[in-house]
Amino acid sequence: MGFSDTLLDAGSEIWDAQKEPPFVVELAEGSLDEGAFRHWVKQDYRYLLDYARVFALAGTKADDEETTRRLTATAHATLDDEMDLHRSFAADYGISPEDLEAVEKAPTCAAYTDFLVRTAHEGSIAEIAAAVYPCGQGYLDVADHMAALAAEDHRYTPFIEKYTSDAFRETVGWMRDLVDRYGEAYPGERDAMRAAFLRSARLEHAFWEMCYARETWEV
Repeated sequence: MGFSDTLLDAGSEIWDAQKEPPFVVELAEGSLDEGAFRHWVKQDYRYLLDYARVFALAGTKADDEETTRRLTATAHATLDDEMDLHRSFAADYGISPEDLEAVEKAPTCAAYTDFLVRTAHEGSIAEIAAAVYPCGQGYLDVADHMAALAAEDHRYTPFIEKYTSDAFRETVGWMRDLVDRYGEAYPGERDAMRAAFLRSARLEHAFWEMCYARETWEV
């Protein structure tokens, strides 16, 4: 059993809860209100900008060329591929490119990205790997769950298809392998990796709830 399994076991209650938010269930059914989905598009777009930066920063801390190349490539893929999905959704749901760029992060989104960026600057490469892993594995597991719930194609099917694709599955597998490798190579980092993983997992769950509630700053 790899260290990623240890982390998933430690966060099993959080992990199972990610499949329960109304946003997840209603998106799977195709009944999710467009306003909630637009909020996800805007907030996740802002999230991914920082997520890409975190991978780029991680590349400067990797201890071998291959990992540096892959981390940097993942940063570019996030900007050029995954965010293209968000740009496409934005166009479909009446969000202009200017509006997308001007979005202010909601409190939960800001808390999540602040944690990731701080970890990228101050943490070890092992800690960063554990911090970014819940986003990838979480989306894959939630999307697989959505695919099982969806009775037929609907307006949100492209979301499900993106996050159950072979390409995304391969990326998540690589992220998992990275966590396993660092967990084995740096046993002294395991407590920090566990803490980073659990914080990100909790924030992943909170992100779904934020989108459904269309959370914004109160003042």
